[in-house]
Amino acid sequence: MKILRVAQEIYPDVVGGGAYHAHALSRDQAANGHEVTVLTISPDIRDRQWETRDGYKVVRCPSTHNFLGNEFSVSALQFLRTHIDEFDIVHGHAHFYMATNVAAFLARSNEIPFAITNHSLISQSVPQWIAKLHLRTLGRYTFNSADVIFCYTEHERRELRNLCDSVDIQVVSNGIDRHRFSPDGPSSSVIPENDGQTVLFVGRLVEGKCPRDAIDAYHEVTDEFEDAQLCICGDGPLREELEAHVAELESSDSIHFHGLVDYDEMPAVFRSADVLVLPSRSEGFPRTLMEAFSTQTPVIASDLEQTSGLVSKAGRVAPVEDVDSIAEHLRELLGDSELREQLGRNGRQLIKEEGLSWESSVEETTAVLERLVNQSERSRTERESRMGVEDSFEFSS
Repeated sequence: MKILRVAQEIYPDVVGGGAYHAHALSRDQAANGHEVTVLTISPDIRDRQWETRDGYKVVRCPSTHNFLGNEFSVSALQFLRTHIDEFDIVHGHAHFYMATNVAAFLARSNEIPFAITNHSLISQSVPQWIAKLHLRTLGRYTFNSADVIFCYTEHERRELRNLCDSVDIQVVSNGIDRHRFSPDGPSSSVIPENDGQTVLFVGRLVEGKCPRDAIDAYHEVTDEFEDAQLCICGDGPLREELEAHVAELESSDSIHFHGLVDYDEMPAVFRSADVLVLPSRSEGFPRTLMEAFSTQTPVIASDLEQTSGLVSKAGRVAPVEDVDSIAEHLRELLGDSELREQLGRNGRQLIKEEGLSWESSVEETTAVLERLVNQSERSRTERESRMGVEDSFEFSS
């Protein structure tokens, strides 16, 4: 297949679950013989750029305007209008990005199969009312323009069905490389060595991820765990504000901001941690969660329907934005090494039992895309055949 993947963010330009998903899927599909081109947007360039990485092509378009993290690019629009009919299928990522919305419209207009992966229904980078308004309008149009929607859980399928009456919705579990994210291996040089426990936060520093809740919950337990530390891996628009908040709490000695950490380093980062705190307001099925499970790191996460069932077996669940509850779970886990070890083993076992394999994710996704391409080719052949018969009849008459 000739696949055009539309992803505003792509790893390693951006370090994050969605960006890495688009990269790894493109890399592995290219390795399996497919021709993959990724259209992405970069705010720090002035002209369109091309490159080849890990077997697939990247078309990087300059941003024309940014609104709350959503990049609009005239160059990307021009590329889509000019080149979209050169591909067998278009695969968009995340309905809240303008490039995906435009790709959905143009694919539909050109009768090219369009697939979209839903990474989360509600964007975490904008105010909730804007995210919900977009979902009910342009997001709904984009989903309903698709031939297939990929999502990670049955909960998401039900939520999407409320928006899309007739679109095919495929649940393909987000997966992890269990060999790479293993509890066996070295610790990370990024995480400072200390005499106590290490609490980890991994994610973008945006409102939807609630990093301040992780900081405040950790601060509540510092009197009891004086040698503990909180390590924050990620970057974003809230970083300066969060650093100022940490200074006000007089916790700068034990709360460390590490910024963006190379993805190759992340298995070691998880191995260096005793607990992961993931207090997000909303999620799809976060890769961070699977990385913690796979490395036997227990988790404290928000009570979200699509993830709580698993988290409760390998960690603890707290109500959204309930700092006191997160702090209480931290006290329990930091104070009981045997419990942490048991929950960690449970998480590793869950990855296996639930079949959360990255190889399976790639195989299932690719099989659906191939089916759509084959259906499109058969439909085109049938139309051409009918037109040929009609032309022949008119000529005979």
